[in-house]
Amino acid sequence: MDEGARFLDLAAFTDGLLDQEQHDRVAAILAADPAASADVFVARAMADGRAAPPQGLESIIARASALVPETARGSGVVLPFRPTPASHRLWHAVAQWGSLAAAIAIASWLGFSMGSGVSLELSQPGQQSQVGVDGLLPELLDPATGFLRDLGEGQQT
Repeated sequence: MDEGARFLDLAAFTDGLLDQEQHDRVAAILAADPAASADVFVARAMADGRAAPPQGLESIIARASALVPETARGSGVVLPFRPTPASHRLWHAVAQWGSLAAAIAIASWLGFSMGSGVSLELSQPGQQSQVGVDGLLPELLDPATGFLRDLGEGQQT
């Protein structure tokens, strides 16, 4: 087994992320390796807050650092990210609030338009409102049909 994959298995075991079959496999590896078993125990104790970092923590870090080849190690320089300029944050906030206002305006207009159409449809005297082919349901789903109906027989194409 690859050494990197072994450490990933141990980390997943420590965090409790393995299914039962994988858990049993890693538990067998830990039974054969007392140093790894001690590392897992200490890591769990530190994660739960039951134990302070051990005095042998340096040896664990040294073992983990030994996995990285010497040529791959850099100078350890941290490259800070530039902070976002205030003008970009301002435009971002304006765009967020503007889109929210536009969504509210569209929803209000649509609700008013649908409500007005239904009110007119129900208030016309002498007509029976029925949900069918010529009834209220097509008017709600496709408002263009009412416009074509209002043009009259001679004006429709």
